[in-house]
Amino acid sequence: MLELESSSEAQREAKARKSRGAFFTPGALTRVMVDWAIRSGSDRVLEPSCGEAAFLLDAARRLRGLGELLPALHGYDLHGPSLTRAAASLRELGVIATLEERDFFAVPATGDFDAVIGNPPYLRYQAFSGELRARGLAVAEAHGVKLNQLANAWAAFVVHAAQFLRPRGRLALVLPAVLLTVNYAAPVRRFLVERFGRVQLVMFRERVFPGVLEEVVLLLAEGKGPTRELEVVHLGDAGDLNPRALARATRLPLERQAGDKWTQALLPGGALTRYRDAIAEAGFTTLGELCELELGIVTGNNKFFTLTQDEVRARKLPERDLLRISPAGSRHLRGLSYTRRARDRQTEEGRRTFLFYPSPGDKTPSRAARRYIVEGEAEGVHTAYKCRVRAPWWRVPLVRAPDLIFTYMSGDAPRLVSNAARAHVLNSVHGVVLRDRDAVSRARALLPVATLNSLTLLGAELLGRSYGGGILKVEPGEARQLPVPPLAALAAAEDALMSIKPGVSAALRRGALEDAVARVDEVLLVSALGLPAAAARELNAAWRELKGRRAARSKSNPA
Repeated sequence: MLELESSSEAQREAKARKSRGAFFTPGALTRVMVDWAIRSGSDRVLEPSCGEAAFLLDAARRLRGLGELLPALHGYDLHGPSLTRAAASLRELGVIATLEERDFFAVPATGDFDAVIGNPPYLRYQAFSGELRARGLAVAEAHGVKLNQLANAWAAFVVHAAQFLRPRGRLALVLPAVLLTVNYAAPVRRFLVERFGRVQLVMFRERVFPGVLEEVVLLLAEGKGPTRELEVVHLGDAGDLNPRALARATRLPLERQAGDKWTQALLPGGALTRYRDAIAEAGFTTLGELCELELGIVTGNNKFFTLTQDEVRARKLPERDLLRISPAGSRHLRGLSYTRRARDRQTEEGRRTFLFYPSPGDKTPSRAARRYIVEGEAEGVHTAYKCRVRAPWWRVPLVRAPDLIFTYMSGDAPRLVSNAARAHVLNSVHGVVLRDRDAVSRARALLPVATLNSLTLLGAELLGRSYGGGILKVEPGEARQLPVPPLAALAAAEDALMSIKPGVSAALRRGALEDAVARVDEVLLVSALGLPAAAARELNAAWRELKGRRAARSKSNPA
């Protein structure tokens, strides 16, 4: 450790470390991780991005304890002063290590280390840019892992670090917990389960790094893959980490698309089993069994094709050339129903509630519509990809007005909203059409409130994909798997659900989603479907846990 610095010097140093994604790893973590990773006194050990060598110092202790200390410690880092301090600390222990001031992404993978250990840099999106980003993405792609432009530095780092291991070597890294959930990390998750025969994750309820909002997970991976299960350990804080805790891991089989999402690993204890059992006990079906889900209308240029009332009047466009739509986005769809009154209010407020849709069938566009088409061509609208591949370019492919609207991008939870306005929708939401046309009226009235139960909302967290800022996105294929109450259950609970509907709606208006969910759980899950109250509470706690983790990510460093 460094000598105590003055307050201003300490602040400057802390700011510099943060800018390069460097944070001191608590000794409680490094000791257990090092002891797990190093099995023999002859092991060759690498700490990439070693900084002041917190892991290498414990590695020296571990090797000495195993009876032999060969010059087998290696480290790389871009920050020269940190390497100088690291070398001095190692010399105090009588250890000479190979430390190099190099960009780890530029170091050729050797494949001859027994243990790769450390804490990769976690840079803000803005800092991982330019040449550095290009090198990171290129080195990952060279190893067969294609990352997108949103990927953080640690993602490429994990892929490259694994290449330095012998086939049965061990990888022990401290990583941001977004590894488990964010979309850009999906290629890394797939890589890990294919490369390693065993993948263990250790998670903590409390923050591991004092003063840092980012949650972390310990990745312990070894052997030749693939694996089709995760070993998961949930602990309170870093002080609970020890070899015995690692031995008590819960095994979670990976789904068919192994590695796409590891959200299930976030669920504590037997919550995942309770979730699966509850689906069977409550007799839930899936949204895809009840409904067809469709992408909304794709215009190719919303600014041209969607219009305000003032724009319609200014261009004198007749009703025959227009369709009534729900405006783009879903902020206005946070209640239980989208009504004609709500749409009329948005029209008066200047929202884009009209879609330019001239000459349905073989009819000729009106003179006003033809003038607007010429205006669009003068602006180059017809050259956009979606426009130029259709004929005529100005006729948007129509999608039927749905029975319900599914808001698939959410900060709190996705919603099913009754489309009482019978409005067409754009592709910022999904359209939901009931398969049983005789049940449309009842389903439109009851599904929006009934799906605000903990079992359905937990399903959305497990099925959806988490993005930077804590946003949950549920694609159509995932939404079709969403667990929902069957129509028979809705019919049986109709009176009870209708009685709480005003209260649920009021709770949503004041932003009290959890109050609304508690009401629905009591009436639907417990009273109508017979789920034990304790089971409903456990599902609710699991849903709030996952939702809370997403919310916390929106306040932490950008992913």
